[in-house]
Amino acid sequence: MTVADIEAVQIVEQASFTLPWTNDAFYNELTNNIFAHYWVIEENNTIVAYAGMWTVIDEAHITNIAVHPDSRGRKFGEKLMQTLITEAAAQGMNKMTLEVRVTNEVAQRLYRKYDFEPAGVRKGYYSDNNEDALIMWTNIDQLRASSY
Repeated sequence: MTVADIEAVQIVEQASFTLPWTNDAFYNELTNNIFAHYWVIEENNTIVAYAGMWTVIDEAHITNIAVHPDSRGRKFGEKLMQTLITEAAAQGMNKMTLEVRVTNEVAQRLYRKYDFEPAGVRKGYYSDNNEDALIMWTNIDQLRASSY
């Protein structure tokens, strides 16, 4: 993802989340956060999905994975997960974590496919409806061994 992609990413963001990130948030991630790494998937010169993570010491934290509703069901989320895992491993990360809404079963199924396990709950994490977030972790070394 580049700064030039932010407007197109916002279309995916707005269609995917009730608490979308702002253009400024993405700009800050891409220009000021040395720990941030973001990727997009394009189809017919249109961004249809994106994902990001932070890599700190030996852990990767997935910040976002989003697929435009019109492009869901076509394995773009899986491609992004594979990219995140591959890139995290290449950067020497050992573990990977994320937060997901407790009601987002579709996302949780994807994460479990990559051996993410629940490790706790952040109460009232989402400010739009005070929903809890499920904290999930996976071991990147295990994933590499299994060739996900």
